[in-house]
Amino acid sequence: MTITSVAYAKLNVFLRVLGSRTDGYHDIETVLLPVDLHDVVTIREATQLTVEVVGGPGDLTAGPDNLAHVAARALAESAGVDRPGAHVRIEKRIPVSSGMGGGSADAAATLRGLNALWNCRLGEAELAQVAATVGADVPGLLGAGAVFADGRGAHVTPVHAATTWWVVMPFDLAVSSTDAYAWWDEEPMTGPDPGALIAALETGNVELLGPTAFNDLQRPVARRHPQIERTVAAFLEAGALGAVMTGSGPTVVALARHVGHAATLAEAVPGSMAVWGPPVADNREQSGVV
Repeated sequence: MTITSVAYAKLNVFLRVLGSRTDGYHDIETVLLPVDLHDVVTIREATQLTVEVVGGPGDLTAGPDNLAHVAARALAESAGVDRPGAHVRIEKRIPVSSGMGGGSADAAATLRGLNALWNCRLGEAELAQVAATVGADVPGLLGAGAVFADGRGAHVTPVHAATTWWVVMPFDLAVSSTDAYAWWDEEPMTGPDPGALIAALETGNVELLGPTAFNDLQRPVARRHPQIERTVAAFLEAGALGAVMTGSGPTVVALARHVGHAATLAEAVPGSMAVWGPPVADNREQSGVV
């Protein structure tokens, strides 16, 4: 038996940091918007649990620390799988350490696939509980629809999102989320209430959405990596409706009016690519398994 799962990248339409927690995390509010850029996770029956990564950088681990491996072990423990065996093959297309949730998306796809392969029969809520033990973004990437995430990011609520077009500019550098939040702690600043922004996303009002997108981690991260602000400025000069760093960075994403506008922006900022999301229009019809 072989199961192929699509692992969608995500954009943070906004990221609001409320403060640090006693458990070492931070309380946040954010909207995770899956986009069509994706890894492909193929799972087949095997006597032992192994993970294979192809297409990523040479130093990308496929061992026990890989989030897909962590997710598989967490599912086996939760569902009582005595001899968890499977071969998980991850074909990387999402830039690594980019703030686009590639590792979390792979873990979420692994959970969906192994839930079926091992016949665990965990429902959505149970699978989300397992996902929360793997990583903060993993519950929000179990499906292909947009979600509002709060707390440390693992508590998620589906959000309707009209189709929007974005241009993504990754960088050949890595920013750890631990560092990004530590830098925010040095000079904390919390963005505005996101109610109007979320309403704009739900209705597809890109003229309002673009200027209101924000990321509280952008200022401290860009202070260490000034190419982030230079890229934001380049997108805005090229006519983007808004541009913002996603996640803990360093990737910058810019909002376009439509597919043609996205192509124009991508041409204006070399190295960027056009994407759209969410890949599934209605959260009630998502599975992420093909």
